[in-house]
Amino acid sequence: MTTILCIRSWLAGYRDAIFLLLSLGWVNCVGAEAGIDHRPNILLILADDLGYSDIGSYGSEISTPNLDQLANNGLRFSSFYTTASCAPTRAMLLTGVDSHRAGVANISEALTPEQAHSPFYRGTLNHNVITIATLLKDAGYNTAMSGKWHLGYADPSLLPINRGFKQTVTMPFSGGDNWTQQSYVPHYEKTLWLENGKEISVPEGFYSSEFIVDKAIQQLKNNQENHAGKRKPFFSYVSFQAVHIPVQAPKEFTEKYIGTYKEGWHALRKNRQNAVKDLGLIPASAPMKRMATTDDWDKLSEEEKRYNDKRMAVYAGMVDAMDHHIGRLIQYLKESGQYDNTVIIFTSDNGPAASELPLLWIKALGYNRDYETLGERYSYGTIGASFGSAVASPLGHYKFHSGEGGIRVPLIISGPQVADSNRGRISHSRAFVKDLAPTILALAGTHHPGTQYKGKAIEASTGKNLLPVIAAKTDSVYTDEDVIAYEIGGNAALIKGDYKITLNRGGTNDGRWHLYNIIKDPGETEPLETVETTAFFDLLAEYESYARENGVIPVPKNYHQPVQILRNGLKARFKNSISSPTGLLIISILGTMIILLMARKLTGQSP
Repeated sequence: MTTILCIRSWLAGYRDAIFLLLSLGWVNCVGAEAGIDHRPNILLILADDLGYSDIGSYGSEISTPNLDQLANNGLRFSSFYTTASCAPTRAMLLTGVDSHRAGVANISEALTPEQAHSPFYRGTLNHNVITIATLLKDAGYNTAMSGKWHLGYADPSLLPINRGFKQTVTMPFSGGDNWTQQSYVPHYEKTLWLENGKEISVPEGFYSSEFIVDKAIQQLKNNQENHAGKRKPFFSYVSFQAVHIPVQAPKEFTEKYIGTYKEGWHALRKNRQNAVKDLGLIPASAPMKRMATTDDWDKLSEEEKRYNDKRMAVYAGMVDAMDHHIGRLIQYLKESGQYDNTVIIFTSDNGPAASELPLLWIKALGYNRDYETLGERYSYGTIGASFGSAVASPLGHYKFHSGEGGIRVPLIISGPQVADSNRGRISHSRAFVKDLAPTILALAGTHHPGTQYKGKAIEASTGKNLLPVIAAKTDSVYTDEDVIAYEIGGNAALIKGDYKITLNRGGTNDGRWHLYNIIKDPGETEPLETVETTAFFDLLAEYESYARENGVIPVPKNYHQPVQILRNGLKARFKNSISSPTGLLIISILGTMIILLMARKLTGQSP
């Protein structure tokens, strides 16, 4: 391969062409100075349960200056898709392989006994997939992770320290408390934290977003100190708990937003719709759906309005705090001289959680939801279905569901590889979470090995490299014949061209396939299956092929993800303390009663 010496300023005008060649694997960029590696650093930042319009550059009223600056210096995507649940998205993000084939077709907390027998439904990352961390480490990158993992921990071989990351500080579960190590669901005795595979205790004054960034910065410092005099590029994966339940934020961040939401969720949804349209993220003519799970704000008492204003203020404070700590990480990169050669990617694992938990559940876990301390230590915050759909505005649905609000999220890519003509712009190119793995590898000048790795059969990466879009060489890497598809918990979607079919089960959903034109109608307000029948049946046939190829197992008719989550959690919590079948039955009945109370309020919950 040709070696390019990237030390002359007169080559700057050819930067985009050089990096396009790098993306295709034609050349390597190695410094002329001995021991200097000029390949870009890569910082991957993942929020948890963040809504489509939850940051300023996507139309939010929440203060997110650091992310907005990344957007101003980079490229935003208006149509970036994930799955509707955290672990399946994370599996695809790190491998470029469909979540079923990677072993994470459903989150482990919601598996049925039938699913648990399939290698596609382990709820943990299979060993027949190779992470980008492994491939980047092979290519000479220093690899580090700080934050939520949720891809397996019971077997040490599943931990990130054994999946390509050289330095790790990780919380392995679906979520955790942001102030302490108490558990937020019955599945776990406590919130576990591990450093390089060994259990640690969180420090005094712990707050998750601050701690995750502190550890990420320390990992980057270790990299510099361990390679003094020799620049070694890094891949850093920073995975926040914000804004997963329990919704918690430092008081000073919450107080900034008290009163901001006193007009309620209808006003917020409308304001965000207008802002998203003004930014050009969706067409100005696009209609907006009102979810059946949205309550009438005007029917609330003044005390109820006051409480709901604050619970949303805590949520906003949690987003604000995350952005603040991202700013600290960016400032470290600048002070250490690494910022100018770092590609920063920011996105979310899925849309917002519409959690509405009964007081009995909260107290049983050792929490309260008192107004005065809402968001603080031992407080269990949620935003409910009404605000949950508002923060996905102008899209419909939310986490766990295949509506646009559950699977369309922000994506910002910033750094030297972004073409000057793309800076501050919005790309309307379709993109899927699987695409980030090959894109990251291309940025590093390497690629996925295909179906063999060190003599072992592996799953091939099926994502698309987005670097030609980033470098302004093309408007899109997707054609009208390309398909984006996923399924989790019986909810499913498939996108092809301008059209999307979507299936949502349980609650107020009708459990039927519907067709939408998501270019004209991203709010999914007008079903077209009886009008555009050719497109409808074409997409249904595509989905059937996808389901066969990826081992999709139909869920039982009465399957409801929140019910299964609680049932599994109760079994895990009480399996050692409940010895009789009668005792276990009582616990199961009690748990089902609790979760059915939750299901009356909305169609899905966040584990």
